[in-house]
Amino acid sequence: MKPPYLPDALVKDKVEALAHILGLDLPHSEQWDFVQSVLSQDLQAAPGSGKTTLIGLKLALLAGAWTSRTRGICVLSHTNTAKDEIINRLTAVSDGRRFLQYPHFIGTIQSFTNTFLALPAIRALGYEVQAVDDDIYEAAALRLLERRDFSTLHSFLSRRRDGLDTVTQSVFVCEAGKLKVVGPRGSAPADPDTTPSGQQYDRLKRHLAKEGVFRYDDMYAIAEWYLIRNPAIAVAVSQRFPFVLLDEMQDTSDVQQHLLDRVFSSGAVVQRVGDVNQAIFTDGTPATPRASAFPAPLAAELPVSQRFGPKIADMASSLTLRRPQRISGAGPDTQIGLLLFDDHSVREVVPAFERMAHALVPQDVLVRNPPRVLGARLAKGTSGTYPQSLACYLPDRAPASRGPAQKELISTVRAAGARWAAGGSDHEAVAELWEGVRTAMRPALTVSLPPLSRLERSMTTVGGQLRLVLRDLLMGSGSADEATWKSATARLLELIPDLTQAPLRNSAALTESLRFTSSPESSAIGATADPNVQDLPLQVPSVAGSIQSAKGETHAATLLLECLDRRGIKHDIQETLKLLAGGDIQRAQVTVQRAAQLIFVGATRPTHLLVLATRREHAAPYTDGLAARGWSIHETSDQFRLA
Repeated sequence: MKPPYLPDALVKDKVEALAHILGLDLPHSEQWDFVQSVLSQDLQAAPGSGKTTLIGLKLALLAGAWTSRTRGICVLSHTNTAKDEIINRLTAVSDGRRFLQYPHFIGTIQSFTNTFLALPAIRALGYEVQAVDDDIYEAAALRLLERRDFSTLHSFLSRRRDGLDTVTQSVFVCEAGKLKVVGPRGSAPADPDTTPSGQQYDRLKRHLAKEGVFRYDDMYAIAEWYLIRNPAIAVAVSQRFPFVLLDEMQDTSDVQQHLLDRVFSSGAVVQRVGDVNQAIFTDGTPATPRASAFPAPLAAELPVSQRFGPKIADMASSLTLRRPQRISGAGPDTQIGLLLFDDHSVREVVPAFERMAHALVPQDVLVRNPPRVLGARLAKGTSGTYPQSLACYLPDRAPASRGPAQKELISTVRAAGARWAAGGSDHEAVAELWEGVRTAMRPALTVSLPPLSRLERSMTTVGGQLRLVLRDLLMGSGSADEATWKSATARLLELIPDLTQAPLRNSAALTESLRFTSSPESSAIGATADPNVQDLPLQVPSVAGSIQSAKGETHAATLLLECLDRRGIKHDIQETLKLLAGGDIQRAQVTVQRAAQLIFVGATRPTHLLVLATRREHAAPYTDGLAARGWSIHETSDQFRLA
């Protein structure tokens, strides 16, 4: 079948011309290979290799050459954050906006599954969807469990330590073409064919489905069930989307991968991009991975990082677990420091790092991107070993971290506004905004916000007033200044408690989600920042959070704090130093491998300065060797001076 874009869409002259306009440099053959490829392929991209920039460039080129009005490109990512970043890249060029409307689709794997498969399947059953949300499902399941017709199940589960979790976390799975109800461990708590409690367990889940209340993971099982019953749908989807680009592929679950394999097996070009060595949101590689597991054995590689220099590249290469990769550092000559402490100086670690950052990193860089303090664990555990977590180093400071599903609300506002400005649906844009509000507000709520469909429309109601705020945010998405933004979010904080009839909890995560950031045009492809920093103070305080929440970010300076591993037995920095001193990560214990993976993610964030903090006795066997590799060794009492 003829491609739905002009044959010269990705020729060298056009790539060079657009790259020049956007201020991009493409010095490596691997970059050209990816941008110009029109065949199915996998790309294993090292941290900081500029894969998002390349994706944006490629999509902009294809958008300018797209010829079909009924067939589109499908761009899928694992998170809304990654999706919004792609949209922001596209809106930097006029042709790119064409991909924000029909027949194209840019979104998460979850939203794609819901839109094209699961929601049509549910409607075909005659059910009206009320909510696809784990929190709403949990509340609804617990209410239903209190009814008399589920008393046998309630009594049975009350004798189990994890009884309530068994109900609130039950999901559908598709087995042998049928939807089966299972608990969090993959099986029902009792046999649904032979026991009354098992029958009630199955009935409770299906009752909630008829009421239109589902968990997120339910949608993948329902989608697969729908495809099995209607195999022509996969063919139709592949015809609608002949070109598919999957970003952040390393975070795709086995269930998601299986579904995507089934959907796009009918001739679509599928290009998958990611870094499998950053796959920290899974429990490990399956014992028998699928033949289509990412990356394929002959995957292309993008091993050159533009973010950091040779020292971090050398360190990171030793920690590539899932796919050994020799990373080349073509960025700034990032400095690496080892900060030593003992029991009496734990709380001096962060101040020492801040002094180091202000002495070694240009002030304007720190102002734009404050120093980051990261730990693999945020809260203390039950172990008596010290230190355990970030809280041990900063007992008086709440970490301003976001989980993998959270981000700044303003990013959602701008992405939705871009879709709407490009001719998208008003309803879809407002719905996208509301989902962003629900995500941002979640840390401060004791109950979940309802879906948009449940918000009343009358301006005399709280729901109607919230709809008006969403509309105002949408209308001003491209030009809002900080004062306007603060006024709008203050209005949200006034209305939400009226809607939920519950006060908001204090939450650092909420404050971070609602913060104002400069317009994405200032950081889009080819844009340059020109901040006025002459009157700013010298000391820029650091921002604390988890390594997991920093995934995908770029920092000026990063501090990695030594924490206990998930079993509370070993310290992650100590074990990583052992590997860097000559160990083999492929032969290390699983707990050590997982700890080293997190350190890999954290260590590949900074552009100018990376510091690892560890107990003095943990580092003693390795300091000479690390110093020989260019690391600097410091005590918390050191006073750093501007060079």
